[in-house]
Amino acid sequence: MKILIVNPNSTASMTHKIGEAAARVAAPATTLRAVNPPHAPASIECYTEEALCVPGLLHCIQQGEAQGYDGYVIACFGDPGLDAAREQARGPVIGIAQAAMHAASMVANSFSVVTTLERTVGMAWHLAERYGMRRFCRNVRAADLPVLDLEDPAKNARALIRDACLRALREDRCESIVLGCAGMTDLCRSLSDEIGAPVIDGVAVAVKLVESLATLGLRTSKLGDWATPPIKPQPTLSPGASC
Repeated sequence: MKILIVNPNSTASMTHKIGEAAARVAAPATTLRAVNPPHAPASIECYTEEALCVPGLLHCIQQGEAQGYDGYVIACFGDPGLDAAREQARGPVIGIAQAAMHAASMVANSFSVVTTLERTVGMAWHLAERYGMRRFCRNVRAADLPVLDLEDPAKNARALIRDACLRALREDRCESIVLGCAGMTDLCRSLSDEIGAPVIDGVAVAVKLVESLATLGLRTSKLGDWATPPIKPQPTLSPGASC
């Protein structure tokens, strides 16, 4: 089985970390490849950056289809371009927010999301609503930490995230934590041991979901919303073009 993991931002060190976390949970017979589009925002922390990352993300999915991949993981908690990616792919495409929220609802009666910047809190609430997870989600908390600070050991990111998790357990009375950024994937197991509650990393869950769906022979439905896009001339994006 071949799974392509797409980090939609262009930070290669984060892509490498995501790939390592995925490899720790993948089945021995699963071949993983973690990639990122080179021409994308360095981090994705707002709706504009989500929109800007989608063309590169879709290009990665198209390349994966040409190379015979069986399924895909979108490794960004905003699940950018998820519907468009499912139009492009034959196999399952899983976004890490959808995966993490559903997994949390299966191991606990409630969860809180711990994310990065305050401005992304509303985006996480919108996803919980879209995925039918609002009744399980007690709160969305920001560690007030830019995504790229997760890559800088001097920024004390782990301590900030741990403290936000502990406040969520105490003040929200939630029973589990969903990590709201793919860049937090390496913290999952140690945080879970430290705070004494399930801490869910969407990258790992998404990999196992893709494996399971592909093993069951389940592919993305091409009836209705996720049908293959119609064949017609497509515009070429030109950064220097005038409107």
